[in-house]
Amino acid sequence: MNTQYEELKARLLEINDLESAAALLYWDQSTYMPPGGAAARGRQLATLGQLAHTKFTDSAIGRLLDALRPYEEQLDYDSDEASLIRVTRRDYERAVNLPAAFVAAMYSHTSEAFTVWTKARPENNFAAVQPYLEKTLELSRQAADFFPGYEHIADPLIDWSDYGMKATSVRAIFADLRAQLVPLVQAIAAQPVADDSCLKQHFPEDRQWAVGLEVVKRFGYDLERGRQDKTHHPFMTKFSLGDVRITTRVNEHDLGEALFGTFHEAGHALYEQGIRMDFDGTPLASGTSSGVHESQSRLWENIVGRGRPFWQHFYPKLQAEFPEQLGSVALDTFYRAINKVERSLIRTDADEVTYNLHVIMRFDFELDLLEGRLAVRDLPEAWRARYQSDLGVASPDDRDGVLQDVHWYAGLIGGAFQGYALGNILSAQFFDSAVRAQPAIIDEMAAGEFTTLRNWLTQHVYQHGRKYTAPELVERASGQPLNTEPYLRYLRTKYAELYQL
Repeated sequence: MNTQYEELKARLLEINDLESAAALLYWDQSTYMPPGGAAARGRQLATLGQLAHTKFTDSAIGRLLDALRPYEEQLDYDSDEASLIRVTRRDYERAVNLPAAFVAAMYSHTSEAFTVWTKARPENNFAAVQPYLEKTLELSRQAADFFPGYEHIADPLIDWSDYGMKATSVRAIFADLRAQLVPLVQAIAAQPVADDSCLKQHFPEDRQWAVGLEVVKRFGYDLERGRQDKTHHPFMTKFSLGDVRITTRVNEHDLGEALFGTFHEAGHALYEQGIRMDFDGTPLASGTSSGVHESQSRLWENIVGRGRPFWQHFYPKLQAEFPEQLGSVALDTFYRAINKVERSLIRTDADEVTYNLHVIMRFDFELDLLEGRLAVRDLPEAWRARYQSDLGVASPDDRDGVLQDVHWYAGLIGGAFQGYALGNILSAQFFDSAVRAQPAIIDEMAAGEFTTLRNWLTQHVYQHGRKYTAPELVERASGQPLNTEPYLRYLRTKYAELYQL
């Protein structure tokens, strides 16, 4: 059994190397690659994707997993060996349903669609991407159909990123969340809008960059195992547990964009850097779901990075870095500015209170598209109508409408967005559990110290990687299933004070 287990690990390591090489090519495409390399890059990504998929779906891996089943059953559920076999079998059973030719076609198409999108969005040219998006929708339906027996066509796609979740369960959570958030948004909208003009001055790029990196180093982001680069749409990527990179974009006339984008991606990176090193190169060496992963980016970006204790320590340092812009701006003014609530068009720029409404809309659009109730050609108008009805705003163009998110232009349609809202819910649930266990965390944050918080998250969330499913991990860390109550309590408490509700 030990020989077979080691053979399985050796095969998985080889597959991981191929996937890491593909990730490196994607990182380069999103950061430094010249436009002329797009066609070849699509081919290269398709080749690596097909190779990795072919190796992983090799019948030899299936035979090894079958042979190791008695060994797995003898082991404790929590053991590393049983967990690796269990997670690998889950991934294998899903992967063997996808033909290698389909995987290659998918990689090739999404790489090409991404390149077209990078030009189409600034040009406000939905017509340029429409045929690509129609092809993406076709591929998305094909992908789901490789998994017969689903309740909803979106279920297999959701399952890839948030294992165990279904369209019906997500709809129920979102219905409850929306019912609670809409009145809160309406109450805040009835108050005067916070003045955020202090954030809209000229802030030189190099100094913004330095401030962001300095803060995330204090969070615990290890630059010996990471780096930051510029991109169109910020993301975190990992080539190994020793090489976890973040990207961001800088707007010299909006301090918040790069600052909170850096905090956000660093939250993802802290999760990956906190996984046990002996999991490296195996399927366990990653976040357990998109929702749990997003909980960490939102925890560090919002609960920590937009919290008053954090800025009690860091605001004087920010003023010293930008004395002309912020020297005469009071902390309370700055704090209200970075927590401004306003109905807006852009999801990534949305405040904490309205953000989930953006996500719920996108989730609904995905279901409508997959079910055939909405055609791609009608998506821009449907987008404008839904924004008008739900948020009272409508985009005058597609650049800030249907073209704003990269997800459908670099991946499939379905399962792309629910993790963002689930992550917001879990961010508060994890933070609430951490503070109950370690009440000193709040005072330490006000002193610019984050070790206790990071250590609690590492112990209860990060180190486990994919060893446990999201529901198992949440229950172990917080003592209860996913629960919207801590998140809604956090929002009501914070924004009742800010807006005197």
